[in-house]
Amino acid sequence: MPPHGLRPQGRDRAWLLLLLAPTLLGLLLGALGSVVATAGLSLLHWDLLTPPGWAGLENYADLAGDRGFLKALGNTLAFSALYVPLTVAISLGIALLLNRRVTWVGLFRALYFLPVITSPTAVGLIWSWIFAQDQGLLNGIVTALGLDPVRWLGPRMVLVSVVIVNVWGAVGEGMIVFLAGLQAVPRDYYEAARIDGARPRHQLLYITLPLMVPSLFFQIVLSTIHAFQAFDYIYILTRTGTGGSTLPTVVYSIYRTGFGFFRMGDAAAQSLTLAAMILVLTLGYFRLQKRWGMPA
Repeated sequence: MPPHGLRPQGRDRAWLLLLLAPTLLGLLLGALGSVVATAGLSLLHWDLLTPPGWAGLENYADLAGDRGFLKALGNTLAFSALYVPLTVAISLGIALLLNRRVTWVGLFRALYFLPVITSPTAVGLIWSWIFAQDQGLLNGIVTALGLDPVRWLGPRMVLVSVVIVNVWGAVGEGMIVFLAGLQAVPRDYYEAARIDGARPRHQLLYITLPLMVPSLFFQIVLSTIHAFQAFDYIYILTRTGTGGSTLPTVVYSIYRTGFGFFRMGDAAAQSLTLAAMILVLTLGYFRLQKRWGMPA
């Protein structure tokens, strides 16, 4: 083996850097550049119409007394507390059901994954009709049973309704992650367990779930990020005629603060605060994973 292994040398390295340059430049400007620009904007007062003025850390200090932002943060935490465990549990259950040699299993996998690649706008409009109070599909069933119509998107039920739609749209992605993890488990373990008389539930508890810990952690991290960044379904289902929302989340607050009230510095400060929260939670997950002795 050459002393440098598979690392390109000389002209090969130059060609490699040249071919990767567009992608590296896009990542540098699109990812790092946007973070730097947002950080700079968060230190300014700017309404898009007048020249920006220096604010320092005032925009961050104002977040502690911003009732709208605090309400949005509470809604985001409540949404995440329901969304993350439901998405992980349902995705894992579907993956276990589809990790078998049954007829049409490929079709079922495609159907469960379909919401992931479907336009959120189209899906949100369909769910708006389903949840509609007057002529919605759900209330049509409810009234047919002799019950009173339910305000699915009203103050009492809006959180549950929004969680249902978002979980429905996310289980396909989780299913793919868990199917990959399930198919990586050696079949020999199950055969040995069956020979020893282990029942299916024992195989699940003592073989499948322990070996699925890396996939579980990965999906929990993804679901947490998706929960804190949830916007499209929430925007379509909960928006009001005045531009507000019956369930404002942090991303919704960022959108309305920046493009509704034109307080770009405040919106940037909220964005970085949200990014910091996601970063802390993600690092916490990986630290917990390493403590459990699993590779990150």
